[in-house]
Amino acid sequence: MPSKPLVLASTSPFRRELLARLGLPFETADPDIDEASQPGESAQGLVLRLAEAKARAVAQRYPEALIIGSDQVASIGGKLLGKPGDRMHAIAQLEQASGRTALFRTGLCLLDAESGRAQVHCEPFKVHFRTLTQTQISHYVDRERPFNCAGSFKSEGLGIALFERLEGADPNALVGLPLIRLIDMLAAEGVAVLTSGDGD
Repeated sequence: MPSKPLVLASTSPFRRELLARLGLPFETADPDIDEASQPGESAQGLVLRLAEAKARAVAQRYPEALIIGSDQVASIGGKLLGKPGDRMHAIAQLEQASGRTALFRTGLCLLDAESGRAQVHCEPFKVHFRTLTQTQISHYVDRERPFNCAGSFKSEGLGIALFERLEGADPNALVGLPLIRLIDMLAAEGVAVLTSGDGD
């Protein structure tokens, strides 16, 4: 068992499912922060700042916990892609992505709420899209409705059919939580994943 409670500062079901793979007990908490970018802020700067801000936002509620914050942005040709929100914007995003490469940056923070010490990291991941027809894009969007996903796809589902290839160190980063780096961060806080948890 971790020596301190573990808290995921996110309401994302995708991040919750990823963290559950480690077999460690944890709680989730809504960080409820403003996620808008600041003037002149880089994509990497944005995800690092927001990942830490999310963790610190719930620290007062869990003053003795290890808190995980994460944030993700996608870009194509330097232009940021947000969550589409609806069918029209999802189709437009995938039309833009067709035959191109999207760069996902996922910010990760592990905060020791008691000491205030934070480990932060940005994990890059590239998605090379197939050249897609209008019919393929429309069928995909109608089947999976990826309206709350940056880039308008769910890589853990049918979204895999949109890709020509994937390029990166940790495919979990694409879904929203870089588990490989998180395991290293937890180890630095004395949590050994392979010898902790109950395996449920």
